[in-house]
Amino acid sequence: MKNQDEKNDEMTKNNKTRWNRKALVGCFVLLCTITGFGQTKAQNAGIPAGGKWTEFDAEDPMTAAKKVRFELLANNAQDRDSSAKITLYCTDGKLDLADFRPNIRLAGPNRPGFWGQPQMEVTVRVDNSHSEHGWNWVNGHFLSMDKGTTRELIGAHLFRVEFLSPQGPQIAEFSPDGLNLERVSKACGITPKKP
Repeated sequence: MKNQDEKNDEMTKNNKTRWNRKALVGCFVLLCTITGFGQTKAQNAGIPAGGKWTEFDAEDPMTAAKKVRFELLANNAQDRDSSAKITLYCTDGKLDLADFRPNIRLAGPNRPGFWGQPQMEVTVRVDNSHSEHGWNWVNGHFLSMDKGTTRELIGAHLFRVEFLSPQGPQIAEFSPDGLNLERVSKACGITPKKP
């Protein structure tokens, strides 16, 4: 028979487990909200947005917010699901999130961000300019790009990202040239910037 201390320890463990599950579900719901995954109204099949970019438009059925997503597949793209890609998520004329999805397993984070969030240091090449960036590492699935690099990306001819996988450094190459900058400015509120 368990004594009172053992019962209290067991209750504390159960409460922590419940709290961890609730926190995990909350994070998933937040991620779905940011990316528009939880929308009940189906998005269209995508329309060309200039160059190799594709635009997807949707409207949130509850708030009527206009959601626009711009996707750019890597140059070695075989198909949309297994290729590395960059996605810009915008709502009502503002950029919500720009992410880089290598679609291979990422190595673990290698530095803390300003607020202690996990980050991966990446090397970025925009045309003939190189720079180092700390991008937020999101559960090993994607890296959240900073706004400055996103602005450099949309005005570039060549864009490469060197990131870490468990097998070592990897490079993803993109050709962002040709994007309809007027559409991006209207949908996301950003303009190109030179590195």
